[in-house]
Amino acid sequence: MLIGGIALGLIAGFLAGGSLANLFANTRRLRLLSVLVLGAIVRFGTELALNNGIALAESIRLPLFAVAFSLLLVGCWANRHEPGFSLAFVGIASNLVPVLLNGGYMPIWTPSLLAAGFTPADVQTHFHTILPPGLDASFILRAGPLGDVIPIPLPIVQNVASIGDVFLASGLAFFGFASLVRGRARQPEPAADEAAAEGTADAWTGLTPSERPSASLTGLTGTARLPRTVDAAMQGLGVRAETGLAAGLAEASVLQRPLVLGGSKAGLSSPALAPLPGEFDALEAGGAARASAAAIARRAAPPRHHPYVRLALNGSFSALWVGQLISLFGDRIHQVALAFLVLNATHSPLPVALVFLAATLPNLLLGPVAGTFVDRWDHKEVMIVSDLVRAAIVLLIPVAAVTNLALVYPLVFLVTAVSLFFRPARTAVVPRIVARDELLTANSATWLGDTLADIVGYPLAGLFVAFLGSALPLAFWVDAGTYAASAVLIASMAVPALRRPAGRSGAPDFVGELKEGWRFLRGESVLLANTLQGAVGQFTVGVLLALTPIYATEIERGWIDAPSAYGFLETAIGVGNLVGGVAIGLVGARLAKGRLVIVGYAVFGICTALLAVAGQLPLAIGLLVGSGIANMIYLIPSQTLFQERTPAELIGRVVGFRFSLVFGAMTLAMGVAGILATILGTAPVLGIFGVITAVAGLAGLLVPAVRDA
Repeated sequence: MLIGGIALGLIAGFLAGGSLANLFANTRRLRLLSVLVLGAIVRFGTELALNNGIALAESIRLPLFAVAFSLLLVGCWANRHEPGFSLAFVGIASNLVPVLLNGGYMPIWTPSLLAAGFTPADVQTHFHTILPPGLDASFILRAGPLGDVIPIPLPIVQNVASIGDVFLASGLAFFGFASLVRGRARQPEPAADEAAAEGTADAWTGLTPSERPSASLTGLTGTARLPRTVDAAMQGLGVRAETGLAAGLAEASVLQRPLVLGGSKAGLSSPALAPLPGEFDALEAGGAARASAAAIARRAAPPRHHPYVRLALNGSFSALWVGQLISLFGDRIHQVALAFLVLNATHSPLPVALVFLAATLPNLLLGPVAGTFVDRWDHKEVMIVSDLVRAAIVLLIPVAAVTNLALVYPLVFLVTAVSLFFRPARTAVVPRIVARDELLTANSATWLGDTLADIVGYPLAGLFVAFLGSALPLAFWVDAGTYAASAVLIASMAVPALRRPAGRSGAPDFVGELKEGWRFLRGESVLLANTLQGAVGQFTVGVLLALTPIYATEIERGWIDAPSAYGFLETAIGVGNLVGGVAIGLVGARLAKGRLVIVGYAVFGICTALLAVAGQLPLAIGLLVGSGIANMIYLIPSQTLFQERTPAELIGRVVGFRFSLVFGAMTLAMGVAGILATILGTAPVLGIFGVITAVAGLAGLLVPAVRDA
């Protein structure tokens, strides 16, 4: 499997125009390369010695494997900012646990072995040990879920793999691809140090004395203007056009990444007088670290890569994205397993509905509160702790179901409540690890991950839960494992430190901070209008979600039964989300975000309204594909606007308020849609709210701040 992953990455890299010269150059620049090579030699050399019956290797197999895996972990962690190595770290760590707990053996689960087309007699290697079919305490104590449990019954690559093997193969494939297409390995060296090493040319050369800044250059953060020639060059460092350096750029420049805190066009709250940090300080302090104009110009040149490839080569963003994708797949398994766990215990739909109600309530009650705490804390640490806490809670759910089913409901509530801390922290981190012109594409990639988890994750989750049968607790263990993997990947990220404004004297005023977030949202016309549009749009989304099952029974569908028609309609929305997300990621950065939002809401409303007169299943499917595309057209630019226009120290509260208002509208719609449909009929209700949404979207054309955002 590892060879297949490497081969896949190399093939993709060559197809993308990569070269072997790039591969060799980037490989040579890896940190602790000798440690990685030594770890691989010890790992596979030990297995070879065992297979050849060498007694000494057998007697010390556990220490040998422990040393080998430890060396590989050290080497991978040292290179965690390189594409793929954080994934490889998770994979190696996942494989190390069962090897240690089984005395130097990797366990293979018998049902998986049989599903791959093997028998126990086919296992000839001395590295593996076979686990019996049962899912008892012994299976857990021997780390069975982390052993070889994934059957691969394909003729060419017939095998049984572990979750760690999947991570490791994916990481190696990712590194191979990235190394082929990257012209130069990017190192996280301070920008000022790099400039000093490359030359002593003064960045102010060619400017008149009146254009040169004074030694005590200060300005209103986010509003002070730079000389035009320097401003043009510095845009490559992520500084917004026509503005000064926002607080925090000094930390961000360590990784040559911008820290987007807002700008003069964002209508931010009153700016504070602050020194402009970074390379300008070094220049005026006596030239100890004089910036090279050529180096600045080179960094300003945009990479000649596909926008998604540029993000893939960003080690921090790719670690966050992959971690979230893994976690989302685990969530889908958890959701399906939870529904059947409760249904099997009660044989009633009401307790199942109450489970999902318990998962919904925190969104309505705790959004702004969680956002206020997130704004106080380190965002990266919030995400790591949130993942670990969710992993612990998820592990308790099957135990609670056996002990007392009523305990499941508060645990489900807690999982969602903790997620409310994770989401705004992630929203705040993304602008600090990607370039400003990559932010919209980064948000597109994030939503694409969510869509993939819906389209692919739910069917796979259903198959997995069906495969488990009565062994449903394993599904929750898998979900907990995905949270842990996400935490490790997030820990590998390099997030520039956030320079927060000077705090107020005395103890923090929680209510005051909460009000501050609301005042900012209320005073920012673009974001407030976007939130109101979002509330109307998501109300219609709630109506659509609630009435689609009924709508599927009422339209002309030929020989297709109603449940299948409903499945087709839901899939159509997912396909539209996927298409819209890809399209926005490719071309959205060239278009005005405000007008994208207006078009998205209007098209979504029109498609929804036309469902009232569609009548035929194929036409309804086409309209829902259009609705899904429109959903991404307004959703992704909306998130980007909030990230660009909200100061980093407020984003948790502001996003929390928006999420509560928008999600509250959707939840309210789910409650009233059935009542309205009973009175008016399904099609008229869809038509009415579709028209309202289209009008609300087009109303943005009347607000210049919204139209021109």
